[in-house]
Amino acid sequence: MSVAEPPTPGPARSLNRTIASLALPALATLAADPLVSLVDTFFVGRLGAAPLAALGVNTALFSMVFMVFNFLAYGTTPMVGRALGRGDRAAAEAVVAHAFVLAVGAGALALLLMQALAVPLLEVMGTAPELMPDALTYLRVRAFAGPALLLITAGNGAYRGFLDTRTPLRFALLLNLVNLVLDPLFIFGFGWGLAGAAYATLIAQWVGAAAFVLGLVRGPHRVPVPKRLPAWRELAPFLRVGSDMLLRTSSLVGTLTLATAIAARVGVVEVAAHQVASQLWLFLSLTIDSLAVAAQALVATEAGRGVPGGARRVADRVIAWGFALGVAQALLFLLAKPLLVGLFTTDPAVVAALDSVYLFIVVMQPLNAVVFVLDGVFMGAEEFRFLARAMVIAAAVAAALLLLVLPLGWGLLGVWWGMIALMLVRGLTLVLRYRAPFGALTRG
Repeated sequence: MSVAEPPTPGPARSLNRTIASLALPALATLAADPLVSLVDTFFVGRLGAAPLAALGVNTALFSMVFMVFNFLAYGTTPMVGRALGRGDRAAAEAVVAHAFVLAVGAGALALLLMQALAVPLLEVMGTAPELMPDALTYLRVRAFAGPALLLITAGNGAYRGFLDTRTPLRFALLLNLVNLVLDPLFIFGFGWGLAGAAYATLIAQWVGAAAFVLGLVRGPHRVPVPKRLPAWRELAPFLRVGSDMLLRTSSLVGTLTLATAIAARVGVVEVAAHQVASQLWLFLSLTIDSLAVAAQALVATEAGRGVPGGARRVADRVIAWGFALGVAQALLFLLAKPLLVGLFTTDPAVVAALDSVYLFIVVMQPLNAVVFVLDGVFMGAEEFRFLARAMVIAAAVAAALLLLVLPLGWGLLGVWWGMIALMLVRGLTLVLRYRAPFGALTRG
């Protein structure tokens, strides 16, 4: 693949191959990302309930804190892709350099804040006093991985902009392998317990960060090391994307959190069923997110080329892929219902409650698929402000319905009607915007 001139998707078959070549490695990378926490959970679980609980608090805390910085991936991909699409290699290299500088700076700031506010942060998370020593030790150690995590995030965005999703997969597997080897050695071999898991993750993430940086600098893409620090105005585009993405993501996460909180107030059985249903729902989104990655990268590249209708043609094809995959997922989950429910719970009451909302998961899949892919399309077109506003509208409608669940006695069904409202409004706003001719997605 030429870096200066990304491949131009040609006939339908060629475009389909291009989409698949980006989406499949991206899917594997997305699946590999949660493995670090999963492996930590597996080994720490052998230490007992208290260390496992302390790990759980920290995992949730780190996810919430670093969610703020996902713009380093979402913003970098379209900027790099658009620059390469118009043949401006120097601009693409500058974007990558700026993303890495911002990652180091933001990671260092996050490290300092997490060290200074470690105890208050854990208290806000509701950490029990008996868990505080273990939880505090883990947090203070793993916080040093903050800059590494953000370098990995920026690196992922850069590689996607170069239409390369295979290399990040290799680095993600390397990171996980290091963590898998070091976890049992540090936790049990050295007798460090929960702190051992923190040190293993710290080393693994810095190995991953080094791989991403060296891979871009010394690998086939050959991004040169900048000779000066960027000016503030050069970082401004990332900060604008960051504010929009923070509003979008916090609105989404806030709505999902509200749904869980309402389900918890409906009853213990209901929140247990909701937990299973929501995890199945989120798991299904993982496969579609890989198509969203492909959409983002390809739309950005076509937008940079400036060929009339090019970005729209690519977007139409990825949306068709998404809808087809959503239908396939719906049929698969309908047929696999007895097996899937049995994997998560055998409690008759929970099974009955889950059965009452399982159809929601099934019928939402085609809609969810279109919404997730359109998210990627609009990110590729750098329509971040629109995405933020659309999410706020959808979240407001869903929250209004969710807040009526308890007063009107709608139960768990009401919670899932709120979830459907969230996706319906998101879908409506995205489709209406997509059908309107504008910017990179103007029809040729």
